[in-house]
Amino acid sequence: METILEVTELQLSFKHGKKQHKALDGVSFKVHKGKTVGFIGPNGAGKTTTLHVLLGFLSPDSGAATILGEDTSTATSRARIGYLSEHPEAYKYMTGREYLRMTGKLFGLAKTARNSRVDQLLEDVELAEHGDKRIATYSRGMLQRVGIAQALINDPELLILDEPTNGLDPVGRMKIRKLIEDLKARGKTIFFSSHELSEIETVCDEIIMIANGRVVKQGTLEELIG
Repeated sequence: METILEVTELQLSFKHGKKQHKALDGVSFKVHKGKTVGFIGPNGAGKTTTLHVLLGFLSPDSGAATILGEDTSTATSRARIGYLSEHPEAYKYMTGREYLRMTGKLFGLAKTARNSRVDQLLEDVELAEHGDKRIATYSRGMLQRVGIAQALINDPELLILDEPTNGLDPVGRMKIRKLIEDLKARGKTIFFSSHELSEIETVCDEIIMIANGRVVKQGTLEELIG
């Protein structure tokens, strides 16, 4: 089975005053192509810090993270990733369609292909009828969905989602779960973090549990329950 994401012995500390806080303490795991993997742990466990290393936002003190064998700190590696942050922001004076077209332009998509891709993504995230409304008018759930659409604009090999249902009402959570299930059915590799097991267990093939900056378990839901 092809490994799309590999993390090996990540160590990362932050300085707080005169003290060092170890955020990551030897984090290691693999994510295989086509799998949906949940990254679960309590707040402060090291989930977002790990994601920021994968995205090249932070450099580890030691260890390595690779996507299809290429270090995640490189620009070519990052071009193969789609990312939704825990608190997505967008240019609220833009419409959803304008925002997605701008994102596609940043990835170098030609105009015709870009417009076609944006139309399809708005359909996929159930925002087709809202695509020409300003993002300032969007609900939190709609903002999450347009955020997922921008994460998919480059047809990434790996989709990374940080707490994608955080702060959503039950209907919003249901729509995000359905979207993840649809992407999973299309064979996308999805890696997403959450602190709620209920959000993970319904859609994931595997679960990675992290606590105090260390991976404590990895396996299928059945294996971990067993």
